Amino acid sequence: MITVVVPTVGRPSLRATLAALGPDVPVIVVDDRPAGRDGPPLVPPGQVPASVRVVTSGGRGPAAARNAGWRAASTPWVAFLDDDVVPGPGWYEALRKDLAGLPPEVAGSQGRVEVPLPGDRRPTDAERNTAGLAGALWITADIAYRRAALERVGGFDERFPRAYREDADLALRLAGRGHTLVRGERVTVHPVREDGFWASVRFQRGNADDALMRRVHGSGWREAIGGAPGRLRRHALTTALGLAAAGLGLTALLNARRAWPAVVAGAGWAAMTAEFAWARIAPGPRTPGEVLRMAVTSVLIPPVAVAHRLRGEWKVRR
Repeated sequence: MITVVVPTVGRPSLRATLAALGPDVPVIVVDDRPAGRDGPPLVPPGQVPASVRVVTSGGRGPAAARNAGWRAASTPWVAFLDDDVVPGPGWYEALRKDLAGLPPEVAGSQGRVEVPLPGDRRPTDAERNTAGLAGALWITADIAYRRAALERVGGFDERFPRAYREDADLALRLAGRGHTLVRGERVTVHPVREDGFWASVRFQRGNADDALMRRVHGSGWREAIGGAPGRLRRHALTTALGLAAAGLGLTALLNARRAWPAVVAGAGWAAMTAEFAWARIAPGPRTPGEVLRMAVTSVLIPPVAVAHRLRGEWKVRR
């Protein structure tokens, strides 16, 4: 038997996830809403299948919630799903086939994630980001682990406070113990979620977690998980040019000095910001709303990304 663990903060999408699993699949839902602020029931009374058990984790983040889930399970395998995915028809039987007969050195099996995109236009920046999950390695949108392997490495590292990098960290630690991970044949759909105008700016908080990844796994951690090179160095240069332009311009204004150094720095900032914005606009639908969002957020993302990375570096050094 396999237990399915679904951590949640109460998003309405949880109901679709549970409905797709069906009434006979053993599920542990981990309520990770902060203690004392539980809000309405995760699922309306009378609609919770008998096979679903709810445990709480006190709002300590998805890594802690998943740990609470697998530790509450007693089956040899534990499958993790996010609360915004929809397992495909026959998912649980396909999961059982994926895990049957795996050799002992295999610690986990990842499902195949599909992201539905609009067929009548090019995808937006947010849609492309979500679509990247289809090719990502070892994401917890759909992955199953041997419970014994989780015990061996202590489960998910709860120093990762967001649903970001904690899955890759676990995979790298298991690989360091000689385990391997494989891809199964089961299919899970990950719909695109509308997170609002400022979502891409909020997502820059993950740069703090990248600092922890580098501290734990070394400078080659990104290549080890099959990730593409990031833009942090360019963001740092863009931010430095912007600060230099502002500082030099203010100095020139207050001291009646020549303004050309500020103009040069400002031109460099504008060029790099424009390049970043176009890299996000060009593959998209280029609607007025999308262009506006890309233009505004492309100005903010570089300094916000750098600030979060510095915060992360300071935290891991402490």
